[in-house]
Amino acid sequence: QVHLVESGGGVVQAGDSLRLSCGSSTRAFHSYAVGWFRQAPHKEREFVAVISSSGGHTSYGDSVKDRFTISRDSVMVYLQMNHLEPEDTAVYYCAARTRGVGPVADAFNYWGQGTQVTVSS
Repeated sequence: QVHLVESGGGVVQAGDSLRLSCGSSTRAFHSYAVGWFRQAPHKEREFVAVISSSGGHTSYGDSVKDRFTISRDSVMVYLQMNHLEPEDTAVYYCAARTRGVGPVADAFNYWGQGTQVTVSS
């Protein structure tokens, strides 16, 4: 079983920045594509960003494009969130997939427990 652990959530004001981190003790983590999803109360889960295992390919959801940046090093995946808006308030989940690099949530094999991000106006 692959365990993913998110960190970095918190309460910020509109316009602030946060950086989320996702890590795993699984050695194969570096070989997985990793994505971020979020879910706000009473809303559907939403794709945020994904990065390939090499880091050479990234893609973003329309609502976060140009504000959020996904990146990775040998052990962690990061989501840098700038110019945060109240609409970004949600639980953010890290997910990993062993094959492919698309944004479809059902294709991800492993999920973290989530970290809360709250943006006040």
